Amino acid sequence: MDYARRETPSPVGRLTLVASGRGLAAVLWENDDPGRVRLGPAAEGDAEATLDRAEAQLVEYFQGERRTFDLRLDMQGTPFQTAVWRALLAIPFGETRSYGALAAAIGCPGASRAVGAANGRNPLSIVAPCHRVVGSTGKLTGFAGGLAAKAYLLALERGPAAQSELFAPAA
Repeated sequence: MDYARRETPSPVGRLTLVASGRGLAAVLWENDDPGRVRLGPAAEGDAEATLDRAEAQLVEYFQGERRTFDLRLDMQGTPFQTAVWRALLAIPFGETRSYGALAAAIGCPGASRAVGAANGRNPLSIVAPCHRVVGSTGKLTGFAGGLAAKAYLLALERGPAAQSELFAPAA
């Protein structure tokens, strides 16, 4: 079976949703590196229903009506990668964690660089919120969707005050 795909507009650019019968497999960026996310064989099932649900929940998220996603996920990666991606799901809405804190959370306190590499291959951008991971100083670091998209997502989650700071005209 092939993966079902759907493009959907968003405030951070056109996103491509990818699903198998097991669940949502990827949320890809408009200019995503084609080699960043590798998907294994797709499973049979109603992937279109998964795409419908994912698209609706992303709309709610961008409208400020959703803080967590309620989707079946089809995470495909190494055991270490999937541990990192599952840890992303535990970062609360509107908060950030450093790579080191995420490494400690999965029981590998010295693996912040490996966590960064796994985070960079997160196939489920926004849904598994890799945008909530920042450098140890709080600085925004690499993001597949670009740093402007990462800043937008963090400001969206922090509310109107953060959004006005982000989009205030330069003095």
